[in-house]
Amino acid sequence: MKHRILIVEDEAKLRRVIELQLQSAGFEVDKAASAEEAMKLTDRADLILTDLRLPGMDGLELMSLLRRQNSGTPVIVMTAFGTVESAVQAMKSGAVDFLPKPFSLDHLMAVIQKALEVRALRDENMKLKEELGRRYEFENIVGRSPAMQEIFSTVTRVAPTRATVLIAGESGVGKDLIARAIHYHSPRRDKPFVKINCTAIPENLMESELFGYEKGAFTGAVNSKPGKFELADGGTAFLDEIGDVPGNVQVKLLRVLQEREFERLGSNKTRQIDVRIVAATNQDLRAALEQGTFREDLYYRLNVVPVNVPPLRERKEDIPFLAHHFVRKLARDAGAMVESITEAAIRKLMEYHWPGNVRELENVIERSLVLCRGTTLDAGDIKLDTSAKPRVPSAGYSLPDGLTLDEYEQALIREALQRAGGNKSQAARLLGLTRNALRYRLSQMGMEDRQ
Repeated sequence: MKHRILIVEDEAKLRRVIELQLQSAGFEVDKAASAEEAMKLTDRADLILTDLRLPGMDGLELMSLLRRQNSGTPVIVMTAFGTVESAVQAMKSGAVDFLPKPFSLDHLMAVIQKALEVRALRDENMKLKEELGRRYEFENIVGRSPAMQEIFSTVTRVAPTRATVLIAGESGVGKDLIARAIHYHSPRRDKPFVKINCTAIPENLMESELFGYEKGAFTGAVNSKPGKFELADGGTAFLDEIGDVPGNVQVKLLRVLQEREFERLGSNKTRQIDVRIVAATNQDLRAALEQGTFREDLYYRLNVVPVNVPPLRERKEDIPFLAHHFVRKLARDAGAMVESITEAAIRKLMEYHWPGNVRELENVIERSLVLCRGTTLDAGDIKLDTSAKPRVPSAGYSLPDGLTLDEYEQALIREALQRAGGNKSQAARLLGLTRNALRYRLSQMGMEDRQ
């Protein structure tokens, strides 16, 4: 598509020379002898080339009007009065470049080409941001159940604020998508969204990862490094699996929430930060409070706006909509021929217990699409994991003879530590506990420093 350039120049001969040069280079051209005349043509211009000295309204006033109209059209200014002060004033008013008269036509074309390239990059960046934002719009977080509609309503109300949000729910329910929806519907949408997976960061590195460190703070710290919170400054920090944050880091995190300040590891300099915190957990933090593994003051600072996401088995009315959504989305991405899913396939999905929640449903649909040979996904094409057991308590369960509950729990912990070779993190995973919860139990057993 040809670019259209608007020339605003009161000298007719120069206006004509520039017009001929631009037309010969393949541009479409509009012309105006004054700023007042130009204002009628700015809407369709891809770039404006204007003189500073004009009869009536001058070039700076023209740029000021364009700025008030939120016009994103790049402006290049020309003037025979090419002093440094004029250039600075023009650039402050929004000009992308400055051409002192007289100038060569080659120089003119180079400046125009550069301005159009910058505009193309800016437009592409805006498009990518819009696409990223649409990815987390509510229509892409599928849920027609009353529980999900209530969550969408909460997100709509809380997103424009800076209130801290605590999202609770089992693994796979979509806590990450909800956190991103909060960010992308907030005034911080153009600022960073930094996800921090607290489970994935080794405990001895968590403080330096979150808050950064100075050169020489520890062995191997050859350079200073900003932490995750600094990277999220102005935006949102998403703390996933907040229940795994150790006690010494919880204290610093509480300070970030209360005072909006912290120090890097190895530094005495206090840094101010403007970051919104959204946290998520698949653990029962109230149980962690009772066990003493999670600070009560931090819990109440995080739990300003609670969002509880129900597991998929408790909102099965969402399964048909999710299934159709994943078929449309994944068939396109996987290059599959499947165009629809049958009612029989939906019924089969509805009968399953979904221990892995929405993430498991998405994986099942993707696996079924890849293996399906037709254009319709039927019940026989649905490949479920039949080895997964429903999350229901076993009826009639009793303790082994001669053991109390505490003794049986301690025996299980010792066995897990033995199987994990003394690795506490691995033992915690075997037991379905957080590292903090296991450490607490070990301290109760008098084994905190042994394994």
